[in-house]
Amino acid sequence: MSMSNTPVVNFTWNGFICHSPGFVAHPGMPLGLGITAALLMLALSFIILRSKAVGSPGVGLVIGRHLAKALAQWPWIQVVLRVLTVAIFILVIAAGLFGTALPERNLATTLTWTLWWTLLIIAVFFTGSGWCAVCPWDALATWLLRWRWWRRGSDLSSLNLRVPVWLRNVWPALFMFIGLTWLELGVGVTTSPYATAVLALVMVVLTLASHAVFERKAFCRYFCSVGRTIGVYSTVSPLAMRPIDAEVCARCKTLECYHGIVEVEPCPTHLVMGRINQNLYCTSCTACMQSCPYTNVAWQWRDARVEAAVTARPHWDEAWFILGLLTLTLFHGITMLPPWESWIRGLGAWMGDKGQLLWSFSIGMAVSMSVPVLLFSLCMLVIWRMMLRGHDFRRVFATLSFSLIPVAFAYHIAHNLTHLLREARGFMTVAANPFGVNTLPFTETERHQRYLHPLLAQDAIFYLQAVVVISGVGAALWIWRQRLLSLTGGVMVPRFQGGMLVGAVFLLSLGSFSLWLLMQPMIMRM
Repeated sequence: MSMSNTPVVNFTWNGFICHSPGFVAHPGMPLGLGITAALLMLALSFIILRSKAVGSPGVGLVIGRHLAKALAQWPWIQVVLRVLTVAIFILVIAAGLFGTALPERNLATTLTWTLWWTLLIIAVFFTGSGWCAVCPWDALATWLLRWRWWRRGSDLSSLNLRVPVWLRNVWPALFMFIGLTWLELGVGVTTSPYATAVLALVMVVLTLASHAVFERKAFCRYFCSVGRTIGVYSTVSPLAMRPIDAEVCARCKTLECYHGIVEVEPCPTHLVMGRINQNLYCTSCTACMQSCPYTNVAWQWRDARVEAAVTARPHWDEAWFILGLLTLTLFHGITMLPPWESWIRGLGAWMGDKGQLLWSFSIGMAVSMSVPVLLFSLCMLVIWRMMLRGHDFRRVFATLSFSLIPVAFAYHIAHNLTHLLREARGFMTVAANPFGVNTLPFTETERHQRYLHPLLAQDAIFYLQAVVVISGVGAALWIWRQRLLSLTGGVMVPRFQGGMLVGAVFLLSLGSFSLWLLMQPMIMRM
């Protein structure tokens, strides 16, 4: 856990800010607000439990037709955006490799972990998988292989091998996500500019290797944990890339969106626009917009629950990625609790673990991840035995796992709001001196001044977090109801309300635990 030179936190709470030498902790949500939010979630669950009407997902509103046409006619717009992200990415790598080792003074750590990762998760709700369209990992790998800015490259630039059947799933992305979390929180990559730069280079190399060996962009579909996280969360985004007129796609026999055309690449993740029913694998690359001869692709503004509740098809591997995303998101919050380091130190002392306490951290991580997995599996077993014995257990598990997405997403956004609004102040000073030349570590006074003046009023942050968590739990309950009905053929079979009650208890427990984490002081890493 990078604890060998880390002082023990002697935690004190004075009503606003917790501190010890080398550490600052942000205050948690007030107890009264947390209890009120929990009661509102409970009331919302009663409304949904007692409701007899089955909600309709509604029809999406087509937006952005002119932007879609512009991207189809002038692909250089996207190229300019990719060049910009690549330039910033290269600057981040240079700052990490050659700049100061002070994480709070180096662009590599402040931009990557304080701004990019926190903003990215929040932005997914509003932009869907838009980040993937300008991803610097993919841009660099594609340019290095194809030697083209945007036009379709030669098939000879890659071996174009098919991905082995046993790898055509998101298990690799899940294992990568677990590994990256271990590096981030256990090894301490987030507090090392050099390690952050090395990790960024490794991601480019992995992307390049995958593009060079496999057909299309296998890395984006199967291996990239960031892309799959965006894909899962964009399942509950109101923005999606869809056909303007479904009948036009139904009549199309040439499928340019899938095969591409002379100057435009085929869909990098093997999607057919007329058959697309979920955002999970769409990278918003706009290839379908550019290749469609009918200009029939645009963005759609829809009910954010429709995909997770109705249209997305359940798969076993995707269900486990959703569950892994939930557990890892909650685990991030747990590791920032003031007692976490003392727990790991105590475990390390009992085990005889020394140095960075990586064995102790790994055990703590495994236990923290196992609890939600076991509880969800137990709920699935109860529901299956109670009312769905005629169904395959794996199908029940995968179908109801969609309800976990808004809970995980809501906590992730609420947690990241603390990082963004409390730590981003002063970023422009770092941007003006990205390598941190002639800088000194933060003093205690600087740390306190930085955290005492967030970008948004403290009470506003707390209320915003509460609203986000309540909304996430409400959406999760509605999705659970719709998915449970889909398993019963739309009929409220005997014990249906029992199945709803099981789901409500589990989802309310997750929401309450999310609120409890937000109510605790959160120790920062930089």
